[in-house]
Amino acid sequence: MRLKTFDCIALTITIIGAVNWGLIGFFNFNLVSFLFGSMSWLSRIIYALVGLCGLYLITFYTSNGNTDASGQS
Repeated sequence: MRLKTFDCIALTITIIGAVNWGLIGFFNFNLVSFLFGSMSWLSRIIYALVGLCGLYLITFYTSNGNTDASGQS
């Protein structure tokens, strides 16, 4: 069984990373660099956490395969 709290934290961090990439793509504005400095140790930790959470969320694809088309187990 998954840890619900950990899943929510990982999803939140990944969404923050996605919003940052959206800001970079649309407005050429990097929010992480703005808040924490360009490639400071803190911004590097944030980027690493976003990457690790994204890799963790890949496992959601395998867990979603346990239901049929009607959404029942």
